[in-house]
Amino acid sequence: MFEVSVSKKIARSILCSSAILASLVASSVSAGDNEVKFKLTDNPGSWFDTGVDVAGSRSIAIAAPGVKVSFNGASNTVHTRTSLIFPTGADGMPFNTEPTKGGDSLKLTTPGLYVFTCSVHPYMFGAVIVDDPATKGLDIGSSLSIVNGITVPSTSDLATRLLRTFFIATNPSNWQNYASNKPWHITYPNVDVNVGGNTVLNLPAVLNARYGNDLTLSPLTKPQTNAVGEIWVATQFETTSGKSKPGTVSALDGATWEVTRKVALPNIEMNNPHNMWTDKDQKVIYVTQWFDKKLTVYDRLTGKLIRNVSVGEAPAHVMTLADGTDRLHITNNGDTRSDSVMELAPLATNVLRRIDIGRGNPHAHWMSHDGKFMVTPNVFTSDTTQYNFEDNRVEAILPSGVLPFSHPLATGMMPDASKYYVANLLDSSITAIDMKDHSVIKNINLIANYNPVTGDISGPVGALPIQTPVSPDGNHMVTANTLTGTITILDTKTDTIVKMLPCDPGCHGVQYGAKQGGGYYAYVSSKFSNRLLVVDPDPNSDGNPVDAVIAGSVGLSAGDGTKLDDSISGNAGMGGQGILPIPVVYNGWVQNLPDTWKSQLTSAQQKPAE
Repeated sequence: MFEVSVSKKIARSILCSSAILASLVASSVSAGDNEVKFKLTDNPGSWFDTGVDVAGSRSIAIAAPGVKVSFNGASNTVHTRTSLIFPTGADGMPFNTEPTKGGDSLKLTTPGLYVFTCSVHPYMFGAVIVDDPATKGLDIGSSLSIVNGITVPSTSDLATRLLRTFFIATNPSNWQNYASNKPWHITYPNVDVNVGGNTVLNLPAVLNARYGNDLTLSPLTKPQTNAVGEIWVATQFETTSGKSKPGTVSALDGATWEVTRKVALPNIEMNNPHNMWTDKDQKVIYVTQWFDKKLTVYDRLTGKLIRNVSVGEAPAHVMTLADGTDRLHITNNGDTRSDSVMELAPLATNVLRRIDIGRGNPHAHWMSHDGKFMVTPNVFTSDTTQYNFEDNRVEAILPSGVLPFSHPLATGMMPDASKYYVANLLDSSITAIDMKDHSVIKNINLIANYNPVTGDISGPVGALPIQTPVSPDGNHMVTANTLTGTITILDTKTDTIVKMLPCDPGCHGVQYGAKQGGGYYAYVSSKFSNRLLVVDPDPNSDGNPVDAVIAGSVGLSAGDGTKLDDSISGNAGMGGQGILPIPVVYNGWVQNLPDTWKSQLTSAQQKPAE
């Protein structure tokens, strides 16, 4: 058992006195009463902000039973207050709100650990430990329930892995910094926790024994084969001196693997840039401001602002139609209306219409090669929509995942539009869907090889999957899995996971780009790291992804030659999320490239579906 395996280390580490616990409780609640006040912000790490620092995190509070927990908004967009984790059987749980800017509250009476998140921005975390002063240690509870319907022992690997993720996400000093040349150290509150009965464990001793600490980071290594063009990465948590809101977009040169430009756009307070796309000439960059209401357009070569367009609450992803019209489509992730996809004219000169997909709150959509279809993952309703542009109608809405709240977040599509895939965040699964007969082909369990109690892993594992595009040639799909910090590779011929590669904490974004001389790279970014991984899914060029490897890793911090429109002030290169390789080489888009880009591609890359 876990307790036995680390018991000696824990025995040496239980040093936290009742005076320290009392001090934490006193500093975590409002003076004179039993209330925790969270301010919802756009600021990296402290999205749920108590205003009080506890071991580097401003997002955790400790209070007595009966505490009032209130949420008030200081963000430019809407958020939900959703009980991600709570003590099994706790009064008033689960708790959930519609996406608003705050102004609500609840009372917590059952002792134990409560973690809140935003269903629109699911890495936003705030935690309250409701502690019974009559018990030893801080009460966590013997059993924890998760919003997706799963219940696990609080000492299980899944529970402690989620808790570790909380402390990484809410403390920027706990993020992996590849520019520091120092081991990766994670700071945890030095407290004892009660996991039921008389079992009291020291929190950092448990987490350090299970996952280690002060880990040596692998050196950055450039791929031996260069890439065609550029790679743009949304370094969403990087801050600059000329604006109060976070976020830059960073460009890397595929020939040198150096960061050549960072676009912060302080003149418009660009806020949490999340995902990008480009026009058919590859001249502009479209970027969504996920913690705002805007789609921003800037010149790719100069970084100069072209326009800033209001589209709706929490715009998440943007893509163009591949039918030659170059119209844009943006998902309003925070919008509960069913017509929550915006269609804009080329270059975003004006909004053309709202498209009704039958559901609200879509996130990472995908478009077909011929411009006929769009598929959306509908976060709040645990389903997915297939929309037909020729008839302007919803063709199908199908369930995605198997758990009650699967949280479908991202999609990927075969280059011939025969089927598509949906990554279900809280389900830790991928749903494969037949686009012709509108049926679920398979739900692929990404944690089939994982024991959530012991943590044993017997094969490829991907917990909490996010972006999951299919390769331009349709042979494989690469998925970023945020909880396990892993990359899974799926063989699209068999719809099976054939390989797992290591990733960084908060593994998030994936897109394919052209490799010089043929084939493709898959670029993978991570929220709580400042490096970009370069994956070669098919180094043997035999169409079989079983030999997929990490071909290299490059830093996302600015260098001496990086062009800036604002000086970097913090979180250098951090917050990697959306990725846009230039040129876009997916089927349907690659055929419309200007000759200057086409000439750099092989004949197979120019015609990936043949």
